[in-house]
Amino acid sequence: MLLAPNAQYERWKPADDIMPEECGVFGIFMNDRHYDPAEAAYLGLYALQHRGQESAGIAVTDGKCVKQHKGMGLCSEVFKDNLDKLLGGHIAIGHVRYSTTGESKGENAQPLVISYRGGKLSLAHNGNLINSTTLREKMEEEGTVFQTSLDTEVMANLIAKYSKRGLLNAISAMMKVVKGSYALMIMTQDELVAVRDPLGIRPLALGKLDDNYIVASESCAFDAIDAEFVRDVRPGEIIVVNKDGLKSYQAQSSMETALCVFEYVYFARPDSDIDGISVYRSRENMGTRLAQAFPIDADLVSDVPDSATPAASGYAAESGIPYAKALSKNRYVGRTFIQPSQALRERGVKLKLNAMKRNVHGKRLILIDDSIVRGTTSRKIVEMLRLAGAREVHMLISSPPVICPCFFGIDTPSHDQLIGSKNSVEEIRRIIGADTLHYLSIGDLLKTVEGAGCNFCTGCFDGHYPIDMKRALEETEAVELSGIE
Repeated sequence: MLLAPNAQYERWKPADDIMPEECGVFGIFMNDRHYDPAEAAYLGLYALQHRGQESAGIAVTDGKCVKQHKGMGLCSEVFKDNLDKLLGGHIAIGHVRYSTTGESKGENAQPLVISYRGGKLSLAHNGNLINSTTLREKMEEEGTVFQTSLDTEVMANLIAKYSKRGLLNAISAMMKVVKGSYALMIMTQDELVAVRDPLGIRPLALGKLDDNYIVASESCAFDAIDAEFVRDVRPGEIIVVNKDGLKSYQAQSSMETALCVFEYVYFARPDSDIDGISVYRSRENMGTRLAQAFPIDADLVSDVPDSATPAASGYAAESGIPYAKALSKNRYVGRTFIQPSQALRERGVKLKLNAMKRNVHGKRLILIDDSIVRGTTSRKIVEMLRLAGAREVHMLISSPPVICPCFFGIDTPSHDQLIGSKNSVEEIRRIIGADTLHYLSIGDLLKTVEGAGCNFCTGCFDGHYPIDMKRALEETEAVELSGIE
């Protein structure tokens, strides 16, 4: 069923011509002192830094009190002189953020710590609730006071509201009300709780280090602390870890799951496994399928670094055309680079990428990228390669055209900002100036993740969203929050 989005859901703010990061969550319960929980959380968040570079935070507890530190910037900046203040606990949760709901400011950094009838509750959330505004308004009418603009606080206040029957029942009640995506980490004074939304839109994995349990957005976080990957958290599952060990509860089951397929295209680190599929192998397979679908007579294959590198490797191996770097990436220019003038904005791409003139001069080049969002960066890259002497530039994209915004935790532009929404492939080719332009089909993309323990959301490619947003809001308007308990 094609679900047409309403304009009120679309949001856009100026950003680079990429799909911006989401968020990353990490939690650990320590039964021994192999690591201090705060140190483990710091290392885990460092491994998840690619998922959010706007703010970072860690909250820890020793069973009596909760200590936290969070701030704007990268992990190395936020915790530079503050990590030692968090040492000594037995549970920690952490968060790296790119804002999709809530403004980009310090008070919206996570974890969020609140007081409720059961004590202290700390939460860290990756995802997006499509009905958070309606729920917030309902709770405000009942007298609830909000301190942030986060949908995480909506979840926290719902759990607090239903907490008189115990934390597990409160979380289950909250899950009946909220609509959208969430990989949620919750910390009390004596328990670590992890929750994945019933559709499994956002990834969440379980790991173990000796007798210590860890939960994180991606399995690469386990490698950072020498932990082993155990399994993926199931959609709709609540995992509770305390001194007695781990218990699993299936709070909600869904006939259909809908993991965001863009995790494999771009978001996740290539050394992660998500729902049974290697991210690196899936990307490499994308390049293989591009080579099978679009054979091109060329001198070399290259990539727009870094997420497209495995796809370029796959294309080169399948086609027999040698791989070589066409672009060099400046790794010291982050997504938060300040561009104070129009002249500097125009040069922004050259500050991040530079053509390898000796490699591309006089060559017919196949350039692989993971996606085209607005088209401005692709146009500048093609122009840069031509100025470096490339005879031909053939652009191949390891995903389908992005034609629709995402409402489940990825800050995509609105329809009118997406080049694929209003232009044909041939029109996009002319806009970016490539000799040819080809996209991987949705069918071929899904073949690269065959065997996964879930189905996939492809809404940004075809408008088929896993949740009917209009219906979800109508149901939220009608629900009586006091009757959910």
